[in-house]
Amino acid sequence: MKKYKVGIIGGTGMVGQRFITLMEGHPWFQLTVIAASPRSAGKTYEQAVSGRWAMEKPIPEEAKGLVVMDAQADVEKIAGLVDFVFCAVDMKKDEIRALEERYAKAECPVVSNNSAHRWTDDVPMVVPEMNPQHIEIIPAQRRRLGTKRGFIAVKSNCSIQSYAPAITPLLKYGVEKVLVCTYQAISGAGKTFERWPEMVDNLIPYIGGEEEKSEQEPLKIWGRIENDKFVKADGPSITAQCLRVPVSDGHTAAVFIKFSGEKPSIEQIKLDWANFKGRAQELELPSAPKQFIHYFEEPDRPQAKLDRELEGGMAVSMGRLREDTQYDYKFVGLSHNTLRGAAGGAVLLAELLCAEGYIDHM
Repeated sequence: MKKYKVGIIGGTGMVGQRFITLMEGHPWFQLTVIAASPRSAGKTYEQAVSGRWAMEKPIPEEAKGLVVMDAQADVEKIAGLVDFVFCAVDMKKDEIRALEERYAKAECPVVSNNSAHRWTDDVPMVVPEMNPQHIEIIPAQRRRLGTKRGFIAVKSNCSIQSYAPAITPLLKYGVEKVLVCTYQAISGAGKTFERWPEMVDNLIPYIGGEEEKSEQEPLKIWGRIENDKFVKADGPSITAQCLRVPVSDGHTAAVFIKFSGEKPSIEQIKLDWANFKGRAQELELPSAPKQFIHYFEEPDRPQAKLDRELEGGMAVSMGRLREDTQYDYKFVGLSHNTLRGAAGGAVLLAELLCAEGYIDHM
């Protein structure tokens, strides 16, 4: 098949670097443009990330010699070179919103890793296994923007991937309340231990804005489209605490869940998780895990170091499902925050948008 030409906006940061590695050998996507801030523009990508390449894999050969463009000054030029862009810039939210709309209005679809547009009324926030139908709002968004090709779609917050997928197939039983504590890796802050030595042997019980996202974003994902806008789901009620822990990659969640009616059995929940598939699996998208939710029977699993890379880091893991004294059940979840949670989730969303005809070739 003819490959889609891809641009990465914000390609020098932690998530941008992850996008770069995921483009290497991708069967559908060809890395064509890398853009970043003015201080990186004009340098080769290898020069721009010299001394701050944070991935275990080396810089892909196809990226090394690309001359970095200016993400803000070269919008029209970039839009003319690619079929769509991934966006992972580090800017203020209002600046990100404006920049992403500039790309969309330049008739360049934007698949964003940023949080800036997650609550825009007509911007779909999609986990392809959970709410693929939400991309159906794109024609309405195009009418608002006055575009034919351009639009913005976003992926959700990385931490909710460690628990919201497990709750989704259980909603049919009437989930009333969820309490979740997330233990989040330092790469979620764009850091490594070399750059953040104070995180070694440490735990920080605060991540700015994370608890609000954790409590609210699942409700948009479980919501519906009405009058060309998203309406949040009425429930379940979610309360969250989010902690930064000394782990390189992988967000873990301790989850407590209560049902409004008769609760399903432990065996039924495990069966629902094992059978949970979505549009990504139906379409056999290149980045989709074959088994979305893996359950571990071992009492000490899932573990970030052992299990975060399952199915290329795109599967999520559950374990320790058992009855609780105050809620009905409790369990532990794990997802790779920069793969399933960030860049990989955005790549999977882009694959869905291409497969469903929302992104075409220029």
